[in-house]
Amino acid sequence: MRFRELPIPPHYDENLVGSVWRVRYEERARDAQEWAKKHELYPSYSDDFRICLFLIDVQNAFCIPGFELFVGGRSGMGAVEDNKRLVSFIYRNLSNISQIVATLDTHQVYQIFHSVFLVDDQGRHPEPYTLISADDVRAGKWKISQEACKILRISREYADSFLLHYVETLERGGKHMLTVWPYHVLLGGVGHALVSSVEEAIFFHSIARSSQPLFRIKGNNPLTEHYSALSPEVRTGPSGEELGSLDVELINYLSSFDAIIIAGQAKSHCVAWTVEDLMKNLSDIDPSLLGKIYLLDDCASPVVVPGVIDYTDFADEAYRKFEKSGMHIVKSTQRISEWPGISRQG
Repeated sequence: MRFRELPIPPHYDENLVGSVWRVRYEERARDAQEWAKKHELYPSYSDDFRICLFLIDVQNAFCIPGFELFVGGRSGMGAVEDNKRLVSFIYRNLSNISQIVATLDTHQVYQIFHSVFLVDDQGRHPEPYTLISADDVRAGKWKISQEACKILRISREYADSFLLHYVETLERGGKHMLTVWPYHVLLGGVGHALVSSVEEAIFFHSIARSSQPLFRIKGNNPLTEHYSALSPEVRTGPSGEELGSLDVELINYLSSFDAIIIAGQAKSHCVAWTVEDLMKNLSDIDPSLLGKIYLLDDCASPVVVPGVIDYTDFADEAYRKFEKSGMHIVKSTQRISEWPGISRQG
């Protein structure tokens, strides 16, 4: 396979990346078909070296300023700048990317990390970004609200046992403490949708390369967080009942590609934990598989809420660990043919 870069199609306007708008599918489909003819793009199923672009939660809630959990990073505009580079990367590498796999974080109102789910001993709900520790729960500072118990049809006894088990499991596993997040990516809402410019690029790629994108829903179990696209943070309840399982099917599917390129939001949370799960499970199969993973360092930003929380250092430390494991940290502005390891394939 000969890696090559293409020009950016004339319809793309990077000034629209930070806003929400309707993708004109019929018009873009015609453009993509003409672009494929002009640049001699072949169907992706004919690729002899198959590259997967794995996008984590590139949704309005995380990527559009003013939405509920905009990932600004330290610059304040992190996700917008990331997606400008990401969309450009997709268009320039239409002939190199075989398939795009995209995850969609998906929540409902009553979930363990939303304010209405928890109350203190005065019946007050926690403010967004409150951290819930095991010590807090043991001391009776926080518990699952009666409304949540009724909605989920669980007893008070089970709810109390569950919450303590949950936060203790997080702490034992070295995960982030249970964080109360603003309501976000609610199923059916605008915040749940892919960023318009990214959606348009995925659609354009699917037409130009005859490639069906794969979309994966995650995070809709109300009793557990699901930062990783591959596994919930806590898989079992206090009695061993299953809350969720490792997505072995997706791991095997990703590992079937010759190269996996990863980008998305947030670098410190959903991206980091997804890559962590991928690292652990591919290492169990064959550690050499980690060499086929490429992290687009300039297409992901950490969660930063000025004066409240800053996960930049955590994200940077995680990426250093991934690189030491055998993965590659690359920039979207580099030519794929110049990436370590992959260059021998082109």
